[in-house]
This record gives sequence, structure tokens and C-alpha cells, in this order.
Amino acid sequence: MKVLMFGWEFPPKIYGGLAVASYCITNGLSKIPGVETTFCLPKPCGEEEKFLRIIGMNEVPVAWRDPDSNYLKGRLVNNTPEDYYRFRDHIYADFNYKGVNDLGCLEFAGGYPGNLYEEINNFSIIAGVVARTEECDIIHAHDWLTFPAGVHAKQVSGKPLVIHVHATDFDRSRGNVNPTVYGIEKDGMDHADCIMCVSELTRQTVINHYHQDPAKCIAMHNAVYPLSEEIQAIEPHKNPDEKVVTFLGRITMQKGPEYFVEAAALVLKRTRNIRFCMAGSGDMLNDMITLAAERGIADRFHFPGFMRGKQVYECYKNSDVFVMPSVSEPFGIAPLEAMQCGCPSIISKQSGCGEILSKCIKTDYWDINAMADAMYSLCTNDAYHKYLAEEGIKEVAEISWEKVGERIYRCYQEVINR
Repeated sequence: MKVLMFGWEFPPKIYGGLAVASYCITNGLSKIPGVETTFCLPKPCGEEEKFLRIIGMNEVPVAWRDPDSNYLKGRLVNNTPEDYYRFRDHIYADFNYKGVNDLGCLEFAGGYPGNLYEEINNFSIIAGVVARTEECDIIHAHDWLTFPAGVHAKQVSGKPLVIHVHATDFDRSRGNVNPTVYGIEKDGMDHADCIMCVSELTRQTVINHYHQDPAKCIAMHNAVYPLSEEIQAIEPHKNPDEKVVTFLGRITMQKGPEYFVEAAALVLKRTRNIRFCMAGSGDMLNDMITLAAERGIADRFHFPGFMRGKQVYECYKNSDVFVMPSVSEPFGIAPLEAMQCGCPSIISKQSGCGEILSKCIKTDYWDINAMADAMYSLCTNDAYHKYLAEEGIKEVAEISWEKVGERIYRCYQEVINR
């Protein structure tokens, strides 16, 4: 089975959870015999793992040029000269007016630039060339950024389209939806043959707010990989006289950081031997620093900034409690990662991962009293903490990306056979 997949992020360039999910899904699929995935990315760095084929969309020509093969070898980072010439033979219109470079290609900034809508449109234009060139059995597009590309590829190839909803604009905006983004999301859903949602919570949003047929919407929960030897070898550094409660993620309104600070203030009225860590970056960071100062708890609060890779796991292992107070969390992999490290988690009832987790504490995101009680209990009741730490490790060990890959493969087969 040949899968043509469109994504906006992929490790080692990580801007958010979409990169990790794209990696894990494709890696899970790569374990299935006979599945070949071609992953289309706006601007690969060339350091991506080679368990799948990656097409750099910034190196696919959309306007005719005739460069020498040796010149191409020096200019192309990801694609080969042979790829370039094959794509060039399938240019379907003259896109010179788009401001192409010397290779007739459209360039991408990478990430989420100010001209994001233009880059999404350019990505869709290039998808038309790729879909005319590459053989595939099914098309898979991740999140609204690549939905137009997926729709275009389906229209060109006639192959079925699966779209993967990792989040909707209702989640990102607390209901203050951007009509342009909503329109792109809904158009992708309307054209899709199957809509994979990272949780039942997200599935219900897709059905109720985007008016989609429930029969084509399925919940496809995320997972985690077993910890590497390097991560397992990390030795935690803890002060026996203090506990550490951690928030780790984007400091944006979707993640509910203010509820974490308010709950922390309640805890610190009962004890002062707990420190709070808010790791991450986002547009609410300065507001949270100010709020901690206003509540008189700045001396017990730490803001270490954005973390990646090994730093994330060091943070989990150095923490006694992990908290994810998201207002609307389609899934949320962070609690699973924390639980892998033996760090008990408190999550909001508005989190999709709560559908597959039982060995954690769940509170409403707005209930700062319940959240504070949970934090205090885990920091002061050693037996309770030990129970959730040990049982959490066991529970998460059963949630694997290989199982997710197999389920996605079965879904592909059903869609194709339909």
C-alpha cells in the first residue's frame, strides 16, 4: 500500500505537537510490511530520519526551468535531480507569476510565518504536481494547514482522502473562531472520505460544529514510544525537603496556564515547601509572570522557558507532580510522557487523553480548588503518590504507536475497499 501524506512539521524541526505526532504515526506505519509512506513537507532540513521517503515541497518545480544535473546536486537539500525532472514533467500550469526561484520552485519560510495563508495555498499548488507524479493508494493530510493540499491531491488523482484532525480552531481559540481557518477546516472535512480525530472529544466537535457525517468520523487516540535507554538513564535531582509541581507546554489560553497559577496560590496558603515550574513559551508568558507576582508567590515560581528533547524528560523526572489544566485539549501527549517517568499527572476533564487514562487525577480546568487539593494530596500523601506513579507507568506501557499504526492501516484498507 502506497500512502501519500501531507504534513507541516516533522522532527528534528519541532514547533509543536504536530511534528511529534507526524513522526510517530509514520514510524508506526513503517513497521507494517508492504506500507510505503511518502511524506510531503514544506521545507525539510535534510536531517530527518530515513525510515520513510520525504519530499521537500520547496524543491518541487511549478514553473519550467532546465538546470544541469550537477547544478541541481549542489542546490537540492532533500530531493534528487531525478525527482526534480520527474516533477517537472508534470507541471500543469504556468506559475511564474508566483515569484518562483531559479529552479522554478516556490520557497517556504518554515514554521508559521506571517504569510501563512499564502504558504498554505502554495503548498496546495505544489501538491497538484506531486499528485500527478507519485503513485498512491490513499492520501492522508494532517491538520488544516495541509487540508487544501490533500483535497487538491484527491481531485487530481481520484484516490480517497483521509484527514487527521489533531486540533480544531474551536480548541485553539476558546470558541473565538477564525472564519478563514474554519472555512479551510470544513472544506477539508467535506471532501474527506474518512476523518481521524485524536479523541472522541474532538470527534464530537467535528460532528457538531463542522456538521460532518458521524459514520466517516473515527477517534484515533495518540500514544507514546517506550523511553530510550538515554532517557531511562537520567537521574532525577530532587530536594527531599521540597516538592515540585510542573506545567509544561505552550503558555497560551488553550492550555489554561492561569488556572495553574491560581491553584498554586491556593496550595501555597497551606504549605510553602512546594515549588511550581511553568516550562514553555507563548503569548501569555509575561501575563503569567505578572500574575504570580500579584498573588505573592513569585518566590516559589520558576519559568525556565521552552524545552525540547532530553530537557523535557529531565523536567518530568525532577518533578513530583505534572499538571495539564487545558481548557480544550484534543488529546495531550504530555501527561503520558510524564507518567512514563513516574510523575503522577493531574489533567483537566476537557482533555482527550483522559479517555484512555485512568491512573491519573481529573478535574475541571476551571475548578482551581479541586486542582489545588489534588496537587496538595500528591505532594503530602506518599502512599497515594507512590500508587499513581507505579500504576501510571504500567498503564502507559500498554499505549503504543505500533498499535495506532496498525489501526490506521486497517482504516486505510476499509476506506480503499469502500
